[in-house]
Amino acid sequence: MEKQAQQVMLKLPSDPRNITVVESFIQKVAEKYRLSPDQYGNIRLSITEAVNNAIIHGNHEDHSKNVCIELRKNKNTIAIRVSDEGRGFDYNNLPDPTAPENLCKCGGRGVFLMRHCADHIAFRNNGSTVEMQFKLW
Repeated sequence: MEKQAQQVMLKLPSDPRNITVVESFIQKVAEKYRLSPDQYGNIRLSITEAVNNAIIHGNHEDHSKNVCIELRKNKNTIAIRVSDEGRGFDYNNLPDPTAPENLCKCGGRGVFLMRHCADHIAFRNNGSTVEMQFKLW
């Protein structure tokens, strides 16, 4: 008989200072599920980038709008969903942050980093929701 998935949710107002709450949340998850330093680093970077994007670009730092983080641990994976209340974005048409003309630009690396840290990533709701999966070793 397979063990049922465990789910945790966190809902935050769109205030950039709430990134510290997210970091604490991720630390607790890492301790609870005994993540390796590499797994912890990949998940921490991906979630903080996703939440930061949701707060700044999705909800435009409107404190009346929320960012929701859902984390589900299955047998061999941790699945994370970050959603904002914005209109979304064209996630298929982003500038390449590794292109020479973009190397010195501030910003523009969040989705690139999430794609490289997560084992699977998908955008839903026109880009206002990002779903990431991380394999557990």
